[in-house]
Amino acid sequence: MKILIAADLHWPTINGVATFSRNLAKGMADRGHEVIVIAPSQRRSGRSSEEYDGNHVVKRTMSVPFPLYQNFRISVAPQREVKKIIEEFEPDVVHIQMLLGIGQATMRYAQRYNIPVVTTNHAIPDNLLENIRMLAPVSKQLSYLITEYGARFHKKADYITMPTQAAIDMLAAGRTDLPDVPIKPVSNGIDLSRFTPTKPNAAIYEKFSIPKDRLVVTYVGRLDSEKHIHVLIDAFSTVLERTQKPVHLVIVGGGTDSERLENHVYELGIHDSVTFTGRVTDDEIVELHKVGDVFAMPSPAELQCIAALEAMSSGKPVVAVNAGAVYELCQTDRNGFLCEKDDDEQMAEALLTLIEDDNLRAKFAKESLKIAATHDMNHTLEQFEDIYAHVIATKTRELPQRLL
Repeated sequence: MKILIAADLHWPTINGVATFSRNLAKGMADRGHEVIVIAPSQRRSGRSSEEYDGNHVVKRTMSVPFPLYQNFRISVAPQREVKKIIEEFEPDVVHIQMLLGIGQATMRYAQRYNIPVVTTNHAIPDNLLENIRMLAPVSKQLSYLITEYGARFHKKADYITMPTQAAIDMLAAGRTDLPDVPIKPVSNGIDLSRFTPTKPNAAIYEKFSIPKDRLVVTYVGRLDSEKHIHVLIDAFSTVLERTQKPVHLVIVGGGTDSERLENHVYELGIHDSVTFTGRVTDDEIVELHKVGDVFAMPSPAELQCIAALEAMSSGKPVVAVNAGAVYELCQTDRNGFLCEKDDDEQMAEALLTLIEDDNLRAKFAKESLKIAATHDMNHTLEQFEDIYAHVIATKTRELPQRLL
């Protein structure tokens, strides 16, 4: 198959959507398919470019910096570039990851040329609105508008996927006008061969000044407002007050909230017990997941959470928030504990329970591995191959002469 992936967020941006779109492209190319990704230019000049990412081509469209996310650029009027790429590549199927500029342009020309379209919904309005604090007074109205806008966009697809059944249930809640196309939960998947319950490379401790003689709580992901990382920091401050065990918090990633969070740690007087790694490489993420003894995810706005999957595949118990779709991964009293949104006291108690009980951590770690095993990336790729084949076989295509 010739597969075109439209990704307004793509590597090297650190984000669940970017991670998934790259894994999907690499995985499909490894399976013998011809893959092109359309993504925003990462050049400082914003100019278009073409590059090879191992086994597939990434076509970069003109872009400008997007101030709400660190190292994220947004395409500027990509219609002509997208049209040219589609006409030259002549894809059998298009898979759209987001509904921003590239996604919109790709949908437009895929429909014009009657090319089958699969869309995946990765985001909810909170992922954007919480990073624009000045919009807080009208966030409810904007959330409604963004949700309706997304629903209209996805209705144009031939097949819709979401990372979890919980995400589909959230979409369906209170609606009577769901798209009249198949909607299926397909996990973002995890490379079980990369994220394993093995010991970390000793060099990772030295590089990031992480103490080896303490139990480590880790967070991995963007440091942006909607992740509510301040709740984890407050909870960890409480943990330090109540436990006799030596503990350390490692916060992995970068984002628009980095400086505010670092200041908060200093204000609490716990800076000697907290490490901010900043942006790290893919290989370093693998090692940092191994360093942790407990993984914490304070974000209430997750439609799956790849970082939690990575931690679970690395054999870690999880403390997370009972919101979004994380409850499918973090299951209370099986592999971790779910806490109420923004309840730092409850999160502190959950962390303390795991920190104080070595046997419970080991028990939950085994269960995390079992749950993670059901999200093998190979199974995700197989499901998307079946979906692509289905939409190609069922869509009647009368191609314009230019694409024949």
